[in-house]
Amino acid sequence: MRIQLNAVASEALSGTLHLEIGKFRWGQTSSGAALGADGTNSVKVKHSYLDWTMPKTDLKIRMGIQTLNLPSFTTDSNILGADVAGIVTGYKINQNISASAFWIRPYNDNYVGGGIKDNHQNFLDNMDLFGATLPMTVTGLNVTPWVMVGMIGPNTIRVGDNYFCGSAPIYYTRNLTALSMGMKKEALTSYGTAFWTGLTGEVTALDPFHIAWDFNYGSTQYDDASASRRGWLASLVLEYKMNWGIPGLVAWYTSGDDDDTSNGSERMPYTNVDEIGYGSFGSYAFFGGRPSTDRNSMIGHSMAGTWGVGARTTKISLLENLDSSIRINLIGGTNDPNLIKKLHGKTNIWMSPNNYSNENSTGMENLYMTTKDTALECGITNTYMIYENLKLGIDASYMKLFLDKSADVWGNSRMNGKSDNVKDSWNVSLYLAYNF
Repeated sequence: MRIQLNAVASEALSGTLHLEIGKFRWGQTSSGAALGADGTNSVKVKHSYLDWTMPKTDLKIRMGIQTLNLPSFTTDSNILGADVAGIVTGYKINQNISASAFWIRPYNDNYVGGGIKDNHQNFLDNMDLFGATLPMTVTGLNVTPWVMVGMIGPNTIRVGDNYFCGSAPIYYTRNLTALSMGMKKEALTSYGTAFWTGLTGEVTALDPFHIAWDFNYGSTQYDDASASRRGWLASLVLEYKMNWGIPGLVAWYTSGDDDDTSNGSERMPYTNVDEIGYGSFGSYAFFGGRPSTDRNSMIGHSMAGTWGVGARTTKISLLENLDSSIRINLIGGTNDPNLIKKLHGKTNIWMSPNNYSNENSTGMENLYMTTKDTALECGITNTYMIYENLKLGIDASYMKLFLDKSADVWGNSRMNGKSDNVKDSWNVSLYLAYNF
């Protein structure tokens, strides 16, 4: 449940407080939904920010905890889309050009200290990102170039004297680095650098045809080159608007790891993209379908390390108050399968394609796909407006995975550490959403 409170003093000054109550699992004591309903689940702050305009100018400023999504006209951002603390400024240069700049601090003061000499509590544990966007609009064309740079403290994602662990022990931080597999023994000692840039746009002049594209490049560099990561992503959307729906084709390609473990990863680094989901090409394979279904992704939150082609039809409106979308995607990996054999030679561990242990957590997410692996993902999403403010949603998705089981790829690995069985995955979600 989310409630937003706005305190508006004038057009130039306002404050916003956005509260949410965490999810309840019916019958679960820890989430407050067991018999008696007196749990520990508390009210949380989602957003808390101040909006103001610089006197005698058109410069708008937002300060506090807010949602920040990097630009993309094809999907939601594959790099950053999250609630974060920071300052965002916006200025309209003229009728066709606007500019925005921001500073955000994803992490700081989380390191509790460890056994490394001179590494004290809260020492070198901040991560700061600075960025700018330049949206440009002319008749029939929208284009937005953007850039983001940053610094990552060596203790930002470390607990104790571990090489890498995580102040957030989830994908937010593990995909800022290369695969580890327990190879790295010496801790980082100095700040790492981060860099991302992109160019995204859409053509609207050919209506009813719609064309959109996105290109991203990103890198993180550390004093240990084998932990560094850099890569790129390109995606394309072709659509044709009809009175009953919008059929279209999608395609993407991202760089993947080579078989050299000493030079880091060739997959594009990314961090939290948890506030998005339905803007992806495949909300079951990627991103996770948030916020309505709160379902995890099968491959990863970003499309890094994969390629794909797909067909979809969105905004199908054959019945009154019913909106539907259908999709089918063929997905492949872009990572060199020889890397798995080399990792085994260095660690004596056969890497699992799915992330089941802490040894695999750094540098990968839910599923690591090589150039010999493919997956077929399809799904249908329906939303029905029961009332003006009450929406019923039904989402059904299915994915079939084709892993290469030869001895030099995944033949010696174990899914979940137990077996090499690969089963089809499916999910059906039902939800009610009330907006007021």
